[in-house]
Amino acid sequence: MTEEKKLWQKGGGWLLEVPERVYTPEDFDESVKEIARTTRTFVEREVLPLLERMEHGELELNVPLMRKAGELGLLAIDVPEEYGGLDLPKVISTVVAEELSGSGGFSVTYGAHTSIGTLPLVYFGTEEQKRKYLPKLASGEWIAAYCLTEPGSGSDALAAKTRATLSEDGKHYVLNGVKQWISNAGFAQLFTVFAKVDGEHFTAFLVERDTPGLSFGPEEKKMGIKASSTRQVILEDVKVPVENVLGEIGKGHKIAFNVLNVGRYKLGAGAVGGAKRALELSAQYANQRVQFGRPIGRFGLIQQKLGEMASRIYAAESAVYRTVGLIDEALLGKKGPEAVMAGIEEYAVEASIIKVLGSEVLDYVVDEGVQIHGGYGYSQEYPIERAYRDARINRIFEGTNEINRLLIPGMLLRRALKGQLPLMQAAQRLQKELLEPSFEEPEDLELHQVQNLKKLALMVAGLAVQKYGQGVEEEQEVLGTVADILIDAYAAESALLRARRLGGLAPVLARIYLAQALDRAQAGALSVLPRLVEGDEARVVYSAARRLTKREPVDLVALRRQAAEAVLEAGGYPIPR
Repeated sequence: MTEEKKLWQKGGGWLLEVPERVYTPEDFDESVKEIARTTRTFVEREVLPLLERMEHGELELNVPLMRKAGELGLLAIDVPEEYGGLDLPKVISTVVAEELSGSGGFSVTYGAHTSIGTLPLVYFGTEEQKRKYLPKLASGEWIAAYCLTEPGSGSDALAAKTRATLSEDGKHYVLNGVKQWISNAGFAQLFTVFAKVDGEHFTAFLVERDTPGLSFGPEEKKMGIKASSTRQVILEDVKVPVENVLGEIGKGHKIAFNVLNVGRYKLGAGAVGGAKRALELSAQYANQRVQFGRPIGRFGLIQQKLGEMASRIYAAESAVYRTVGLIDEALLGKKGPEAVMAGIEEYAVEASIIKVLGSEVLDYVVDEGVQIHGGYGYSQEYPIERAYRDARINRIFEGTNEINRLLIPGMLLRRALKGQLPLMQAAQRLQKELLEPSFEEPEDLELHQVQNLKKLALMVAGLAVQKYGQGVEEEQEVLGTVADILIDAYAAESALLRARRLGGLAPVLARIYLAQALDRAQAGALSVLPRLVEGDEARVVYSAARRLTKREPVDLVALRRQAAEAVLEAGGYPIPR
């Protein structure tokens, strides 16, 4: 495995080489900062004053809020200029997703509209379709929804039962079926509906709300994101004009899966924003709540939580903007929806990584946030309670974390088999390296440890493929462990490379994350390797796993306390922009 230094890389290229630097929030120019401020002000002045009413059922308030968001240009960021959009870099839409995360269920309304609701049209619509619908979606005049999931097909989306049959006169497709968990269904005017033509060819259709035969179930009674609308969409002999077929007949899977890549990295960004808000609430409470004669933030176990929360948020934030930087670089000079979609698809692995990473960091942070609040964290009077409930859906949205864990090694292996990524050659070099280990001290120990995480993932994946061949896809526990190691490697490397530029507290946060990533990787690898090797080979492989995750003891107590002090002093996330 080489450690050649590069600035930009192909998707998955970070497994084989270390970039000299990565894109970080410190690279934001004034235009990015300005739209972040605009979004933050919109949330504080427009959304939050209405949020309690929306939480208690006044979901129609989403509609005027979306129109105001449209007036500010927040719905037009990813829409081409010729259709009333702004066509801005992906980093801007990502920052907006992060800033909107404090708006509770409204962020779901916004995200479903701008991402999976609008982008199918942007990337796959005909000229006529784009001119008819995109200006309305970019302004907020219309709200969009995306209808993929069904009562009997969630993760297995291609098993959909909704049918589309061409009418006798050839002018319409007649749709019949039920779609489940559809965000924005209560007020959307345009639905992207997936159905099988003649029960076989998976295809997308654009369906307007007032189409006869289209009806809706009642609002779902949800655990969280209560300010958003979620209903069944019921299609009974719904006639859709043939000109409203989106993309090609039988190619709906391209729309469904490619658009999800965008949703995944935006979800990761939103999760980072939500985690920052939860850390802010926790820090403020820890500073104010006095027990045993002092603020609870002065106690070690509370500081342990705050320091760990900050470290995980920092790693996730670093991974999110590294990925978006790669995407924007790949899209420079690209014209046309196909070229743009290909540029985004290049980083599908990284999008899945930050979806899993961000959602699980958020879950950790809100859980510890409730714990810091004690009994008050269980009361609806305190916003951490809603944050806890709202966070849980993120591990299910945009493909469950289990599906995304399988996608990460799966996509990498497919690219390797196509010759797009030289993983097989790297695995062969690694096998030789492990048999002839070097005992020289590395120049950069921490980056060397990150490279060892990548090597461990390659080793486990290689052994799994060697033993099971194509049957490896049935070894989900092994593939999930490989994914976990890769997620930690990407996050730790992103955190470290950013810390080299930032200095200050950043290296402390990166060090906390890396130490635990090595420990998690060793435990994970040793839990699945007995399924892959036995006898003398097992002893060699176990030894290699321990060697690749070896680290000297680190005073994590001191590092977390240092991070916690910074959190308490800042009253929240301690890395300013």
